[in-house]
Amino acid sequence: MSRSKELFKPINKSEVTMYNCGPTVYDTPHIGNYRTFVLNDLIRRTFEYNDYEVTQVMNITDVDDKTIRRSRAENVKLSTLTKKYEDLFFQGLTSLNILKPQNITRATEYISAMIELVQSLLDNRVAYKAKAGIYVSIDKVKNYGALACLDLSKDSNDEHGQERISNDEYDKENPRDFAVWKFRNEDDGDVFWPASFGEGRPGWHIECSAMSMKILGPTMDIHTGGSDLIFPHHTNEIAQSESATGKPFVHYWIHGGFMNVNGDKMSKSKNNFSKLEELSGSDVSPIAFRYWLLTAHYRTQINFTFEAVKAAQNAFLKLAANISEYPEGGVISADYKEKFIKYINDDFDMPRAVALVWDLMKDSGVSNDNKRATVLDFDKVFGLGLSKLVKESVEIPQNIKALADAREIARQNKDWTKADELRKQIEQAGYDVSDKDGAYKITKKN
Repeated sequence: MSRSKELFKPINKSEVTMYNCGPTVYDTPHIGNYRTFVLNDLIRRTFEYNDYEVTQVMNITDVDDKTIRRSRAENVKLSTLTKKYEDLFFQGLTSLNILKPQNITRATEYISAMIELVQSLLDNRVAYKAKAGIYVSIDKVKNYGALACLDLSKDSNDEHGQERISNDEYDKENPRDFAVWKFRNEDDGDVFWPASFGEGRPGWHIECSAMSMKILGPTMDIHTGGSDLIFPHHTNEIAQSESATGKPFVHYWIHGGFMNVNGDKMSKSKNNFSKLEELSGSDVSPIAFRYWLLTAHYRTQINFTFEAVKAAQNAFLKLAANISEYPEGGVISADYKEKFIKYINDDFDMPRAVALVWDLMKDSGVSNDNKRATVLDFDKVFGLGLSKLVKESVEIPQNIKALADAREIARQNKDWTKADELRKQIEQAGYDVSDKDGAYKITKKN
């Protein structure tokens, strides 16, 4: 809201309540969407590294304009469509080593809470009934548009003649009254619920307010999302939530920057996006993609190229190879840990934290076993799963280690043919590679 860095002060000591805008499950997310989910994970890991207890809530939007439109186009039940894409979404989270939020809320499971919230807005005379549904009158909302820095002087609604927006998403920075409940119509088919003010379905914006407040209460510490959600979605969340409760909705808003392609925002509407499976088809590991995301600050725009991600993958593999070769039993460097905490606690500055790792790797004053212990400690925040790549250090030639790393990437990408070919090369060189619990182990043949 202030567009500045502020000292974090939790509502409750040593606890963090956080709501993440989750996916709309009508299609698989593109890698630009996953950047936001990696950010959510880094925020949670950073607070937990600082000994906070984090209560994380993420919604699944399984009913809205897009999901209904897609289900009708494919002639399948809404629940069938959304379950398919929800499963694919969580597979993506797993491949990126993203911790699953403790609370997953599906919109269709919170309809009663949404109806209650809409009724409270009607009772407070902030919302009104129109022909197509229930709308929030923005001229009755205190400080409407503050988060998006909107200029409301351009708006000219007449009483009872308001221009209304029924679509869940709109691009214009020209606000109009927005729908919180849409009355049943033939385009929705059998997707509707009974309510005292008229059967229908919720608007997208009311869903997140109802679900977040049901779990976290009227006020939460942190709300996240991509910067494209500032207006209208988060703007409208604030309007309806605070109008209903009379309390602050969110203390800290954290928005991630766009991922661009050739200088243009990656989006499905522009058909310039890539998905995780396309990375795999280009021999890029999802974890290497995660490493690449760490090298740019979350608020900055980044330009995606396969060349950039492959370069990051080379650096990641080099780091993993070094750590696996270093002996166990070391202790965490206090000096480097102090710097690491300083960087991650400064608005989640992961690029400086990653650079610190490479400073550590080059520091001849720190023993290799201590380097290993320190990097593995830092990885509690990075989430790269370094400890799983190789559980036991063995004396293995670098070329064999490189083959094993390449095979691990092929396995993550489910390229079983390539993984088998690499295994044969390793065996022909006199070594065996075995897999267990998401890690691999190399042993020399007798």
